[in-house]
Amino acid sequence: MPKIEIITTINASLQRVFDLSRDIDLHQISMTKSKELAVGGRTSGLIEKGETVQWEGKHFGCYLTHTSLITEMNPPYYFVDEMTEGYFKYYRHDHYFTFKNEQCEMMDLINYEAPFGFLGKLFDAVLLNTHLTHLITQRNKVIKRKAENNEL
Repeated sequence: MPKIEIITTINASLQRVFDLSRDIDLHQISMTKSKELAVGGRTSGLIEKGETVQWEGKHFGCYLTHTSLITEMNPPYYFVDEMTEGYFKYYRHDHYFTFKNEQCEMMDLINYEAPFGFLGKLFDAVLLNTHLTHLITQRNKVIKRKAENNEL
């Protein structure tokens, strides 16, 4: 199963970075290129454990929907979102927050599986893994700018 791990260091408190990471409005701002919008479930503010959000965005030329449920949360250190509906066979995104050397270290750990067997694995190897890594990296840049400078 493919796995993506991204670590971002941010000069801000754990609580600030934790809250910005679950801010649906900020997520939408960070995903302007894919026109990703919250269209169902919790559609603004800070998502909480047990809540869902349905995203709709343009990826690979098609509008796709993806519904995530926050299955675990231990503020301000950890939360998990898992796909309940969408195009992945499996998708789980663990968000970890630790304080090291006067900085917040935010780690995104994404485990996923594309559908369609061998063709899905080929698509992942050629495009999907890079696309997901880019999306999360862009999102993290927006979180970092907002946390450190209060700017987008």
